[in-house]
Amino acid sequence: MSSASTNVKLYPVAQALGASTPPIIISLGGLVSLSLNAPQDLITMPVFLFNLGVALSTLPAAFMVRQFGRKAAYLFAAMVCVLAGLVAGTSIINQSFIWFCSGTFLAGFYAAHVQSYRFAITEGVASEEQGKAISRVMIGGLAAAIIGPQVVVWTEGALEAQYAGSFLSMSVLGVLAIILLTQLKPVESGSKAKSGGSKLEALALLKRPAYLTAVAAGVVSYGLMAFVMTAAPIAMVSHGHEVHQAALGIQWHVLAMFAPSFFTGKLMAKYGKARITAIGLLLIALSGLIALFGLELTHFWGSLILLGIGWNFGFIGATALVAQSVPEEDKSVAQGLNDFLIFSIVAVGSFMSGLLLNSTSWQVLNLVIFPTVALALGLMLFNQKRSS
Repeated sequence: MSSASTNVKLYPVAQALGASTPPIIISLGGLVSLSLNAPQDLITMPVFLFNLGVALSTLPAAFMVRQFGRKAAYLFAAMVCVLAGLVAGTSIINQSFIWFCSGTFLAGFYAAHVQSYRFAITEGVASEEQGKAISRVMIGGLAAAIIGPQVVVWTEGALEAQYAGSFLSMSVLGVLAIILLTQLKPVESGSKAKSGGSKLEALALLKRPAYLTAVAAGVVSYGLMAFVMTAAPIAMVSHGHEVHQAALGIQWHVLAMFAPSFFTGKLMAKYGKARITAIGLLLIALSGLIALFGLELTHFWGSLILLGIGWNFGFIGATALVAQSVPEEDKSVAQGLNDFLIFSIVAVGSFMSGLLLNSTSWQVLNLVIFPTVALALGLMLFNQKRSS
């Protein structure tokens, strides 16, 4: 079995382990803040700092991959996850809000490396098969959508200090990831990459129309998803729906984000990466339209499900477009900059959505979707005409 084939089997499992930690932080971060008597204005600070940690770690993650190789970088990041879980868990036991926030921020470093698994799996894989490979990693995300919440259920009250067990379990997930990642195989990436790598400045990449278009599609797909998803549970409860109904809506949304990964790669191979990306953006716009039709539970759930499917098509498609838009020797820089821009917007969007919802309404928040999607689609259309 080739090194690439071995890695294609390992990365989805690594994704399932690595992507299980964010649901723990996102679902429990605010509750832990309350239990630690944090100031009311800072209740969402642990989740914000996690997202900020992801954004700030994307470029360092790309640097580590280039300097030390993927295996060494990913093993180190998994060790940081073990440390983050220990810091967060023990801070709950010791009633320290500041140290708890430090733990979630550290977890962002690991999450930034996990995000790059979708690029790593394409190494050594034929161009026409890369979309399918990326989809396999995202299937690992589907498993994580089940594992993460179940870890919370199993460990929430495991220790006398409520929630401490859930965050200490992050360390266990990190240890399991370390065991798995030791099995990764080196993959030859072509003569240019071996002869010294790229000297390309990161921002110079944005002058490449194909790369800029792919990044814009990824930023819009992920940014809008996080922007709407963060506010959705608050909006549902504020309009008379039960908390468990809001939670169920988010669960269906997360499943819709990853379930299409079973066939997204095949669709990209048949219809093209750009076309599937555009369909994803249109589905996100359609989710906003459904949200504007009413405030019944079916409107919220229908909107969230379409938002999840749209994210899957848009984000996986944009990831594949980024992978093909630059030569091999520039990929680590290109991928790092792409993720830095995406998760910077995600961090800002998750913070701003609550402010916008509180100052305006759920309907106004969804209106933001349409001009944003139109801008991304317009850029894709312009680039297609320019290159034809």
